[in-house]
Amino acid sequence: MTAEIEISRVTKLYGQFRAVDDLSLTIRQGSFVSLLGASGAGKSTVLRMIGGFELPDFGTIRIQGEDVTLLPPYRRRVNTVFQNYALFPHMTAAENVDYGLRQERVPRAERTERVREALRRVDLLHLADRMPQQMSGGQQQRIALARALVKRPAVLLLDEPLGALDRKLRSQMQIELKLLQRELGLTFVFVTHDQEEALAMSDSIVVLRGGRIEQQGDPITLYDEPATAFIADFMGKQNLLAGWRVPGSAAMTLTDGTRLVAERVVPETAAAGEVYGAVRPEHVCLSAGEPQSALNRLPARLAASVLLGDAIEHVLLLHDGREILARCRRGGPDLVPEPGSNVWVHWPPKAFSLLPYEDLGTGITRDARGVRA
Repeated sequence: MTAEIEISRVTKLYGQFRAVDDLSLTIRQGSFVSLLGASGAGKSTVLRMIGGFELPDFGTIRIQGEDVTLLPPYRRRVNTVFQNYALFPHMTAAENVDYGLRQERVPRAERTERVREALRRVDLLHLADRMPQQMSGGQQQRIALARALVKRPAVLLLDEPLGALDRKLRSQMQIELKLLQRELGLTFVFVTHDQEEALAMSDSIVVLRGGRIEQQGDPITLYDEPATAFIADFMGKQNLLAGWRVPGSAAMTLTDGTRLVAERVVPETAAAGEVYGAVRPEHVCLSAGEPQSALNRLPARLAASVLLGDAIEHVLLLHDGREILARCRRGGPDLVPEPGSNVWVHWPPKAFSLLPYEDLGTGITRDARGVRA
């Protein structure tokens, strides 16, 4: 695939604050890319610079090979769907969709056909004459999508467009958006702070931190192979154990001397010194007695259990009072202990990674075994 968007060494300053810091990114044609990060990470600023609503202080932005760095939004083959949809309340659904075409003086017959086609694609042709206030949040969101699509952009920018929807409708719209993107073959750039949303929808995820790219890759890679402790902690629930790496090996020790063995060691991890060990809750198993054959095992006490539909998430306390999570499938072979009972938690080395130590500001310190969940 060819490059649709090329961002080269872009920096955006607000006074002395670097909202985006020397960022370079290539987005392939026809891909669904999510810009993911916490509040203030720079994701919306990047989106607004692609759309032309903000201009970079340094660097260049190209769309389909054309340098658009200083071009206004209407000169770019880009359209944006905002979180609040920005529909005109005095216009019908069809009139809202038609507005941009009228501004461009597209002939009436062509406008009528393009509006019908755009409404059909979002399955709202039957509501063409309805006013925005007469439609649900999901329907308004689809009208905003149709209004963006009717102008046939090369790139569709979506700035947290599902944020105002309830959980069930949000999940439904995630599927509809992904199917629509595949049907149209357009390039979608989607901003979200919701990790599950990004994992569900994206071909590629770009995680931003402090205006820089922390890690970029497909959803499975980011979830299973985090490059840093920040990514491991940010992408879904994670147990992080602070300790020291056994020099020159794929093992670490905790403060009480317990040795834990990993199969994956991130290349940047020091050969010796402070490290994090990372294991997802779904890989943590429970046993009533000590599992002698398990290389990674710790005694714990069950504090609470939380029902998650088809799974149960157990909150367990290690001997120093810190928590570790274990997620077990309901009806599976895993132990289902009573709250307050003593158990053993264990996991295989292939599910355990050693990561470079960094201060995550989570209370995990180098002189205590810490678990982040």
